[in-house]
Amino acid sequence: MKTGNQSIKMDFILSGIFQFGQKDVFLFVAIVILFAVALIGNIILILLIQLDSRLHTPMYFLLSQLSFMDIMNISTTVPKMTTNFLSNSKTITFLGCVIQTFVFIVLGGTEALLLGFMSYDRYVAICHPLHYPILMNKKICWFLVTCAWTSCSINALVHTLYVFHLPFCRSRLINHFFCELPSLLQLVCQDTSQYEHTVLLSGLIILLLPFMAILVSYARVLTVVFQMISGKGQTKAISTCSSHLIVASLFYVTALSTYTRPHSLHSQGQDKAVAVFYTIITPLLNPFIYSLRNKEVIGAMRRLLV
Repeated sequence: MKTGNQSIKMDFILSGIFQFGQKDVFLFVAIVILFAVALIGNIILILLIQLDSRLHTPMYFLLSQLSFMDIMNISTTVPKMTTNFLSNSKTITFLGCVIQTFVFIVLGGTEALLLGFMSYDRYVAICHPLHYPILMNKKICWFLVTCAWTSCSINALVHTLYVFHLPFCRSRLINHFFCELPSLLQLVCQDTSQYEHTVLLSGLIILLLPFMAILVSYARVLTVVFQMISGKGQTKAISTCSSHLIVASLFYVTALSTYTRPHSLHSQGQDKAVAVFYTIITPLLNPFIYSLRNKEVIGAMRRLLV
């Protein structure tokens, strides 16, 4: 690539995680299986929530939104990986890279905010149960979800337009298995230190603030839970909150390690390994953590099968 105007007409090359050897066949099969299980698990969870009237509550509405985002999230990266492997190719078009980057930023940011809203829902339900119908209802849920999608779409649009107007002149090789901002910045041939501060600020606002809010809200929740007289109520509250904390911690910690680290500390192998968690593992685990640890979801599944 020579200049920005010339580079935008050229395809990129994704280094990927496959090297087209015999050993990579097993890795390819494993990822395809994980992808299929994640899709099936999230689709089933969405259907259960839609079909069972007992699950038509704010908590499960937000959970269905999370499953929808997970389906889109894993579908943004894995199909391209598998297509390239089957075609023995590593290329991705410039437009394809733009779309992948934009969609991934939107989904990542929206999921980060949604997890924060879910912790707020649990906080209100446990700490202020009498005010729950007022503080968390259908209108408020739709408002929160709409705000998350809108704000993260604007954020993603700004970052995507800026990055892809920069001159990519070092190489066409993206040392990643999908188009992601930190990896794309390594191809830019001008100083991006000022812009990296903007990426850091966005990461702190969209990722760190919701994560801190989750930790604070659940600290308050645990305080209230341990004051309960009912042991059954304690068990149910702790089970619900612990599953949310597991999902949130896995998502936020891995995403923060990518988007808040200085450019000089990024490495090809580490970025790929960390990205696997928030692009594949988290969408895979979400439906099972919420369903297997939730008696209401298990009950809905039994009622549907009977």
